[in-house]
Amino acid sequence: MENKFKESLLDKNTLSVTWELVPGRGANEKAQQTAIASAEQAAKGGRVHALTITDNPGGNPAILADYLGMEIIKLGIEPLVHFTCKDKNRNQMESQLYALDRANVRNLLVMTGDYTYSGFKGRPKPVFDLDPSNTLQLITEMNKGLEVPGMKGPTYHAPSDFFAGAAVSPFKSTEAELMIQYYKMKKKIQGGAQFIVTQLGYDARKCHEVLQFLKVNNLDVPVVGNIYVLPYGAANVMNQNKLPGCVVTDKLLAELNTEKTAEDKGVGQRMLRAAKMYAFMKGMGFAGVHIGGHNLKYEQVEYIIDKGEELSPNWQDYIKEFDYPQNNGFYYFEKDEKTGLNTDRPTNRANRPLDAPAGAMNSMMRGMHSLMFTPDKKLFPVLRSMYHAAEGKKKAEKRLHAVEHIAKVVMLDCKDCGDCAILDIGYLCPMSQCPKNQRNGACGGSLDGWCEVFPKEKKCVWVRAYARLKKYGEEATLDVPPVPPANWDLYQTSSWSNFYLGKDHSAPVLGIKRPESKIKK
Repeated sequence: MENKFKESLLDKNTLSVTWELVPGRGANEKAQQTAIASAEQAAKGGRVHALTITDNPGGNPAILADYLGMEIIKLGIEPLVHFTCKDKNRNQMESQLYALDRANVRNLLVMTGDYTYSGFKGRPKPVFDLDPSNTLQLITEMNKGLEVPGMKGPTYHAPSDFFAGAAVSPFKSTEAELMIQYYKMKKKIQGGAQFIVTQLGYDARKCHEVLQFLKVNNLDVPVVGNIYVLPYGAANVMNQNKLPGCVVTDKLLAELNTEKTAEDKGVGQRMLRAAKMYAFMKGMGFAGVHIGGHNLKYEQVEYIIDKGEELSPNWQDYIKEFDYPQNNGFYYFEKDEKTGLNTDRPTNRANRPLDAPAGAMNSMMRGMHSLMFTPDKKLFPVLRSMYHAAEGKKKAEKRLHAVEHIAKVVMLDCKDCGDCAILDIGYLCPMSQCPKNQRNGACGGSLDGWCEVFPKEKKCVWVRAYARLKKYGEEATLDVPPVPPANWDLYQTSSWSNFYLGKDHSAPVLGIKRPESKIKK
């Protein structure tokens, strides 16, 4: 069956347009009726290629995006369902994908998701079992025909037809945050992302930066730019990072504060701003635009498209109007002074200061790793033999595990997951020190290096990892293929034993094989 969104995004002569609907909490409330009415208008109007449906935005409960997608596709327009990782374990995700596949809802935007905020009788437990890189790998395998192990050998499901993309935020102020975003974007593409959507920001140079980064890394993936019709109230919330990942600078906020005193309360100016973003995104080479805004009407979406097309021949004239750098903000590329955008020359990062401390604990952990955890060197063979000898002997295993656990709780606040990822993240623990347990890079919600969940209290663990590694010129070791998710078979077991005996996720990467079975006498 024809997928008009996919075709529009892959067609070099078409600027794909999506419009975001936020249906909200409830089953038959006004928000859901409004969303369906908007979908009907868009289907009849024929100017929008897909309707994006948010998945519990802000970490609050809402009607299942999947179900509205099923309703919308019946109206004759493609849904683009937000598929987040925050509320479901991997089995529930797989079940959800089966249902979407059966209903021919094929377009997915895979994201980490906002940290859970409110729910029935209090804050719900966050899940984050898979991250977007791992979820995209699952979707890729389903598109091939998922292999399912069985008693009589594997069976294979009929291939699905998902067109799945991922998000990236170039609107980061620190070097560490930005580099981690780009490393993670590469992992998402390796995992199977077929398109990229940018987070929300208003700095034209940052928008251009994503395109340049993909180009210099020979990654031919279509990019969708994010356009949000921005009133002062929403801008004020974003400016304080209360909608994590959405960046509004003080300069832009001040302009909006002035605009809202106009007779139309600033509506005309913010609609024109959105149209100018459409124009420069088309001119830069974006494959599509994603249009959103609170209570945005279909007629306003048409205005943005029509006015944007009218302005697009002179798109370079508007770049200077979107000069909203963050305080001491880092850019991946050197600036092109003629255009106000970017050259293809990366900024020299060698002598830039670290974005987080990298002190004595880092040095100690590095020393321990070199001594104990470097395969076939120093103490590794001795410890491997020791854990092999203890395997299956409950008292010996328990004693060794107790020593390990005490040491790791003191140093890392270890959660005893048994499938340790500290070697993947600068000797820091993503299970205890990242509220979203991210093993493949930071989510998009940090601001100025601070964690989305603990602003001004805790630095993002990935920012700290980058700084620790950069101190030794090793930050590029984070630019690796996707790290597998935690194996919960190993929960509450010894991660050192699992490492030395080739049971954890690092074994195939480091070439650690299971020891030969003990010879019975």
